[in-house]
This record gives sequence, C-alpha cells and structure tokens, in this order.
Amino acid sequence: MPTKITIVIENPADPAEFENVYPDIADLAAQLPGLQRIESAKVWPKEDGTPTPAHRTLDLHFESYEAASAAVSTPPAGEFFQRLVGTGVPFIGLFSDIKRV
Repeated sequence: MPTKITIVIENPADPAEFENVYPDIADLAAQLPGLQRIESAKVWPKEDGTPTPAHRTLDLHFESYEAASAAVSTPPAGEFFQRLVGTGVPFIGLFSDIKRV
C-alpha cells in the first residue's frame, strides 16, 4: 500500500531563521532511500492574525509501509532527523496509508 510520512512542523520562535535552514533539511529528506515523491508546504497565515496551527508540512511518499519504515532507519534519515531536531522546533511525524479516490 502506498504510504506517506507527513512531518508537521510547529511554529518556530524565529520563522526567518528556520526558513534559512529549511532548504538543507528538505534536501536531506530528498535523499531518503526509496523516496518516490516529496512535497513541501508552508502554512498560509490566518486572516485574523492569530497563529497558524503549524508552520510547515513535509510529505514523503513511498511505495509501501515497509519501504517507508526501512527508509527512516537509514543513515540519511538519521541526518535528516538530527538536523530537524537541531532547529529546536517541535514536530510530529505521521505514517499514513494513501487511498486514491
């Protein structure tokens, strides 16, 4: 079953600083073995000026759950997650079964 890993990155204390390092983080994610597609998105600001629920999402698409699980146990994944953790910005990762409709 096609699987994606969605990384939901919370709002950084300094968005400009985070955006300066984010391209390197996305480049590291693109090196994961078995990755079929990558999507990066920045959350739109809210019209009323209140904080967004998150700052960015990063979707990593794989052929299967097994492929995604194998990818996150590799040295490139270790580098990617170390760099993301090093920003100090909280995030969550979700493994999802993709259903095409």
